Amino acid sequence: MQTTVTKFGGTSLASAQQFKKVAEIIRSDNSRRFVVASAPGKRTSDDIKVTDMLISCSKVAAEGKDFTKELAMIRDRFVSIADELGISFDIDPELESIAAQLSAGASEDYVKSRGEYLNSKLLAEYLGFPFIDAADVIIFNENGTLNNEETYKKLPAVLKTCKNAVIPGFYGSKMDGSICTFSRGGSDVTGAIVAHAADAEIYENWTDVSGMLMADPRIVKDPAPIEFISYAELRELSYMGASVLHEEAVFPARTIGIPINIRNTNRPDDSGTMITKAVPPAAKKNPITGIAGSKGFCSVLIEQEMMNTEIGYAAHVLKIFADLGLSIEHMPSGIDTMSVVLKESDVLPVRDELLSRLEEELHPNTLTIESGISLIAVVGHGMSYKPGVAAKVFSSIANAGVNIRMLDQGSSELDIIIGVNDEDYEKAICAIYEEFRA
Repeated sequence: MQTTVTKFGGTSLASAQQFKKVAEIIRSDNSRRFVVASAPGKRTSDDIKVTDMLISCSKVAAEGKDFTKELAMIRDRFVSIADELGISFDIDPELESIAAQLSAGASEDYVKSRGEYLNSKLLAEYLGFPFIDAADVIIFNENGTLNNEETYKKLPAVLKTCKNAVIPGFYGSKMDGSICTFSRGGSDVTGAIVAHAADAEIYENWTDVSGMLMADPRIVKDPAPIEFISYAELRELSYMGASVLHEEAVFPARTIGIPINIRNTNRPDDSGTMITKAVPPAAKKNPITGIAGSKGFCSVLIEQEMMNTEIGYAAHVLKIFADLGLSIEHMPSGIDTMSVVLKESDVLPVRDELLSRLEEELHPNTLTIESGISLIAVVGHGMSYKPGVAAKVFSSIANAGVNIRMLDQGSSELDIIIGVNDEDYEKAICAIYEEFRA
């Protein structure tokens, strides 16, 4: 029997109407056996997420004040969904347990996980599926990282006993039983872990958009959708700011080659974006897959005559950055120059110490910091075998009157990283998109 793991985000499970859409999607395909659920998101732009309501409730409790009113608002949110769905959902014992934990000084991770927990119990009741508590099967190490050995021992064993199940996303537990949440990626990571553990044929990630787009729609008007994208391309775009699916959510599925399909709960007939190990040759219609980027970078430029002959010079530079806890984004270099590009917000607190150490320990001919840089990644599965792609990227930027301040192309030729002034960021992205749009 084929197995599909489905994960539904907060907007997909924000109301009774959305619950009905989710149920219809699941029931339309018997292979959709295991469902990972998020906490209820916003129903409207001015609404409040349930997770935020829980955090507010915990703050009142931490101040030693009566939080009955805040807890009642959370109860009303779930009860109203159950009533509209016409099902019985006894939430009071669960809320009594949560209240006791809050009074005893519950951890932040416990508080933030209860939205997923309650929503998954409600969804399981509506679907008629068993409920599996993520705390019993998703195991973390003491330092907050996933304990792969314990998780992939417990989770597959439990899944094998169920034809169907609903599992909360976002959290698990440490070996001592305390609740622990994922630092990034949230329920997306849980969905990928469940897909891996179930040896699923596909992992469907249902959200409120019909997959990924070639560029940010806030910058480019009506950008084209991405039909197929490789795991590696997704990682590059996600790292540079594309936010439909976090890069860390890919790895559990990527490990055993499970395709990921990003779908739209509100438009279930849309095919969405398929993420696979390799893009099918027939889908390679455009040499670039997508464009992403972000502002707020700076470049530390080091110039030193005969730098290339000084063994260990680059290692010494990197050690200074490491000593100060600075993460390097890119490092384009020449024979006598090194440019170290990193987030400007990271540099500011240690700027003087960084410059002082570089000057005193390396004695460069020139040492400067250039600010106000935006990085743009042009990513594409066709860039490595289609000549002229880089030339088209550069000419489009030049024709738009934008100056390139930095250039970095990896050996894989999967992407080209371009640095421009912050004020030229949007103009450059639009120019590149217009050059390559289908």
